[in-house]
Amino acid sequence: MMKISAFILLFFSGVGFLHAQDSTQQIVPGRVNRPNQMGKPYVILISADGFRYDLADKYHAKNLLQLRKQGVNADYMQSSFPSLTFPNHYTIVTGLYPAHHGLVDNSFYDPAKQASYSIGNKSAVQDSSWYGGTPLWVLAEKHGMLSACFYWVGSEAAIQGVRPTYYYNFNERIPMNSRIRIVRDWLSLPEEKRPHLITFYIPDVDHQEHLHGVDSRETEMAVQYVDESIGKLVRTVDSLQLPVDFIFLSDHGMLNIDTLNYIGIPPVLDTNQFRIVNSLSLVHLYAYNQEDILSTEIALKSQASDYDVYLADELPAIWHYSKADDVYNRIGDILLVSRPPKVFNFKKHHLNLGEHGFDPSLTEMHACFYAWGPDFKKHYQIPGFENIHVFPLIARILKLPYSDPIDGRLRVLKGTLR
Repeated sequence: MMKISAFILLFFSGVGFLHAQDSTQQIVPGRVNRPNQMGKPYVILISADGFRYDLADKYHAKNLLQLRKQGVNADYMQSSFPSLTFPNHYTIVTGLYPAHHGLVDNSFYDPAKQASYSIGNKSAVQDSSWYGGTPLWVLAEKHGMLSACFYWVGSEAAIQGVRPTYYYNFNERIPMNSRIRIVRDWLSLPEEKRPHLITFYIPDVDHQEHLHGVDSRETEMAVQYVDESIGKLVRTVDSLQLPVDFIFLSDHGMLNIDTLNYIGIPPVLDTNQFRIVNSLSLVHLYAYNQEDILSTEIALKSQASDYDVYLADELPAIWHYSKADDVYNRIGDILLVSRPPKVFNFKKHHLNLGEHGFDPSLTEMHACFYAWGPDFKKHYQIPGFENIHVFPLIARILKLPYSDPIDGRLRVLKGTLR
């Protein structure tokens, strides 16, 4: 197993995070838990990027299979559209659909800002003005409850002027055993300094699926690495004898794409008329001149093959991604959505074998959700649900009230609690 771990760590990449390798723990000084927060439970929210709903069974992840059996196991968790990493991680911690919280894609353009956001742009990632909604750690800190983020989308920015008390900028240097030890150290702090909400992100499965496909030996090894890591984390935390609830989930699924027959630039698209942002599974077209939108949309629809063409106000209502939903006006004027296994490849780059970002209702895009701990029912199976409902569940466990409107509803997952 040590060989497997070492092999996987060689590929620890984090779905394209291109940030500088800052491995220093960041601590906001002077904070303590308010007295009314210190007797509450602890929640560790774990995301294994790209851990499709069926991977634990497919690759016999023994620790996860046992842990979910002891608690709550969902048939699947449905991602929000688009089923991409940054939009969905931020949806999970805000309870808002991507068009409502502002991260509408891994990369997109904001006409009002006249600026672009990209997961590889460190200055944008750390700029709080890109992030709407109230992430769970901001909610906790505002109520005088300490939080800690071992990576999560948005945790590197001072959203609403608030950062987690303890956090790390994403980096590839910290090995898993060290990360687990740091979580133990956080939970071993004096009660007034101990975080009650901890986020924990693991990118390895997503990376191996991208490079080698869902059915590869490399993906199987990544699943085993995650499973081994969760086993170690749980044993370490359990030894502290604290009331800790674990939630293990993922942001999206994955499918194998057609790497040979990709979708190039449509011949009828005048690239001088639009700013083009391509996320492989979808393309945003931002018009320089609004008069070009309708004629281009008609021309694209007349020749579209292996993809669908939508005006911003005509997207399927079930995606919550139309012009009416677009709070920050960041969705393209025209959206092209590929039909898997085809993807867009306008620049004719080398394509990886696995991809996501497609319609979240597709089975292959489904994520996983397992939860266990003193506040969860045991041996409890639930049907699939949307990831917007995780936020109110965690807020209920930590008894954190919220007043800002969200899309999630507590009633969907309330029945998982004792």
